[in-house]
Amino acid sequence: MNRPKSQLFLVYTIIVALLFLALLSLIVPLSNGSDRIMIIVVLIGAFAIVEIILYQIYLNYIAPVKLINVIMKELVKGNYKVRAFESYHHDSGKLAKSVNQLARNLQDLNRQEKMQSRQLNTVIDNMESGIMLIDEQGYVHLVNRKFTDQFGKQSEDYYGRIYYEVLDQAKIYQTVQEAFLYEQSVKASITLNNGDQKTYIEVVGAPFFNEEKDLRGIVLVFHDITDLKRVEQMRKDFVANVSHELKTPITSIKGFAETMLDDDVDQNIQTRFLKIIYNESDRLQSLIHDLLELSKLEKDELKLKFTNIKVVDLIEECIDIVSGQADKKSITITFEQNNRPQITGDEARIKQVILNLLFNAINYTGGFGIINIALQYEKQWLRVEVRDNGIGIPGEAQARIFERFYRVDKARSRNTGGTGLGLAIVKHIVEAHHGFIEVESELNKGTAFYVYLPVN
Repeated sequence: MNRPKSQLFLVYTIIVALLFLALLSLIVPLSNGSDRIMIIVVLIGAFAIVEIILYQIYLNYIAPVKLINVIMKELVKGNYKVRAFESYHHDSGKLAKSVNQLARNLQDLNRQEKMQSRQLNTVIDNMESGIMLIDEQGYVHLVNRKFTDQFGKQSEDYYGRIYYEVLDQAKIYQTVQEAFLYEQSVKASITLNNGDQKTYIEVVGAPFFNEEKDLRGIVLVFHDITDLKRVEQMRKDFVANVSHELKTPITSIKGFAETMLDDDVDQNIQTRFLKIIYNESDRLQSLIHDLLELSKLEKDELKLKFTNIKVVDLIEECIDIVSGQADKKSITITFEQNNRPQITGDEARIKQVILNLLFNAINYTGGFGIINIALQYEKQWLRVEVRDNGIGIPGEAQARIFERFYRVDKARSRNTGGTGLGLAIVKHIVEAHHGFIEVESELNKGTAFYVYLPVN
């Protein structure tokens, strides 16, 4: 900064000048002409010397103090960029250097504080859980991006408001009240309705204290547990489905076996019952096999044997395998091929995928239907398409067909010997090859499955 221009030095100059004028008015009348000139010259010289001394005192002591006073006021205001002039001598120069060092330290601290604040805000805004900070009076001081995604509105709509004015949830209000009352963490669960979708939230209210252990507010954490709820429901459904799928063939086997224990049963009836027992045993064996296979796939315990696969030859082999079943329903299977691609993968598992899709297409396509298989390159992917003109899949069911035991038509699936695990296994095998599978279907018009496998 430049040296300050103050009226103080001018005041000092006027006072000294008045003193010299007073002294001059007293001495001059008492002297003769030549002495009078000499006295005036001496007084003027003395005045000049005094002025120089005063000016040096002002520059070296008074001005720096005034400047430092101005700088300290700027520092108090938060302006840490100001600096004092350091070319002063003696203690004033040391004081200026100390003030400048203080300003630099404050500037560094302010910079670090802002950086830490930005980092903290970045962490808070990118958390997977919603956050709300409430002070001891119930006013909202902080919400993060996840919270606004969960509850809507903008963060500015919450700041400075009482929490129960902006959160229309009785359980949240109760959680905050209990956290304030008991001064310990409290949990609750709420459900947010967004049209047809429901979001399940676990709310945790945790009090926080200052160094004197005084309660200063509550931190509310909103965990989205929708996926956990869905997994829990899938687990329950899986247990129920496994129990049902195992119970059905076992009940049949037991019932027919008990009947056959009767000595009066006709030989023809016994033979028919034995066939039923055999079929149910075979179905039970298939179910257990698929369960074990799916378990390995989900645990990543399946060991793939990668080799070069001639896809056209593999598909033609699969068509030969299912042709007998297709002929029974007069279903035509066509295969479109423009080239003879090769991929790297486990040939037995890829064959299992294609056979499963073909058998599904045959089972869900009426007599004289058409099934078409096509190969196509899409950038780094080889797409295997299996399309039929069968009964199709309802739109609401398409998102669930890869779930374990999910059946669009339960009666038809059981009659054809399906376990309800085929598409779940297909999906896991494709993903184990770093690919993916998609479905496209229209009710009563047909279904197309697209299997994408990496070329390299």
